[in-house]
Amino acid sequence: MDTSSGTPHRLDPAGGCPHADNQRLLARGAVATVELPGAVEGAAVLGHEALKEFLAHPDVAKGARHFTALGEGRIAAGWPLMTFATVQGMTTADGDDHRRLRSLVSKAFTVRRVEQLRPRIEELTAGLLDGLHAAAEEGGGVADLREHFALPLPMGVIGELLGVDAEYLDRLHHLSNQVVATDIGPEKAVAANRELVAVLSAVAAARAENPGDDLTSALIAARDEEGDRLSQQELIGTLVLMIIAGHETTLNLITNAVRALCGHRDQLASVQRGEASWGDVVEETLRWDAPVSYFPFRYPVRDLTVDGTVIPRGTPVLAGYSAAGRDRAAHGADADRFDITRSRRPGAVRHLSLGHGAHYCLGAPLARMEATIALERLFTRFPDLDLAVSEAELTRHASFVGNSVRTLPVRPGASRV
Repeated sequence: MDTSSGTPHRLDPAGGCPHADNQRLLARGAVATVELPGAVEGAAVLGHEALKEFLAHPDVAKGARHFTALGEGRIAAGWPLMTFATVQGMTTADGDDHRRLRSLVSKAFTVRRVEQLRPRIEELTAGLLDGLHAAAEEGGGVADLREHFALPLPMGVIGELLGVDAEYLDRLHHLSNQVVATDIGPEKAVAANRELVAVLSAVAAARAENPGDDLTSALIAARDEEGDRLSQQELIGTLVLMIIAGHETTLNLITNAVRALCGHRDQLASVQRGEASWGDVVEETLRWDAPVSYFPFRYPVRDLTVDGTVIPRGTPVLAGYSAAGRDRAAHGADADRFDITRSRRPGAVRHLSLGHGAHYCLGAPLARMEATIALERLFTRFPDLDLAVSEAELTRHASFVGNSVRTLPVRPGASRV
């Protein structure tokens, strides 16, 4: 956003690499006025300290009733970001409603419960690595790492957690991908949302008929036994959020980490020698190339001044995670450099890429575990794995929400079983 001229920065609905734009915007200030799809005026908080303050500010809400333009009927049907604003669940709830909804799913994501998933994640990973090897053999030594590994791992895990039958997973990924796309037309946006709700309603109906030891069955029990704790709309909304957040973020995290390591072979070698940990790789990837670039929405409940910039009440505000991750004011003059030892520096600042405050990512322990296991097993099995095309040849996501590439062709090289 051009705060000096008053001209909003137009966020490209087709997405692309955010880092060059972020650098220009940060040079002007920590807060930018932006133009969202449909010429909707919004704002983005980009600076690390400003974002940290904003995410935990008591006068910032998540509920769509605070979205002025929506309340005044100025948002067209089929607006590509509508689901982010109106889905009924934790990410659009405040106060007691937020605590109620979060408490219903939080037990599934405690560190202890996540640790119990480790053997299953390791088993899934091993099977997918076999599949990646087979795909590369069939493809002349090249395979798409996203399709054969980075996607099915988190999708399989969240599917099992929710009790979603395998037959639905591919369709759910396709639909959630459309929901997070920002270049989608109104008719396709409406159709994708309707079908996503329909598929998840079918999942819920199946679990109601045949309950299991899964999160969907637990949510249905809460709806049926304690109706005041969860409505049908909130049940489906929670499933929508779990499916999207439960795999898209981790998919991008694994993909971006592999790209970073292939582009920094010296640091990959350092991890392989045990001089740094795979956890270090995950944290630096989260900072350096955040899986979510701009996350919608929060709304000031009054005119709010953030780092000297006034954000009017009711403005839809994006959390600029990819920008904050490379904010030199927080991470130093070399913030643009990928450095897996960064967290060991005196005074190192922790990234915000999984959120901050009451809405901190509930699935953070699971995402970290999945990515750590995935990267360790991938590069242990294929220590010479490298990209099959240059970074410049990779096609970016058609979204300014998700931050990654559509495919990741790799040459796994020799397999060490």
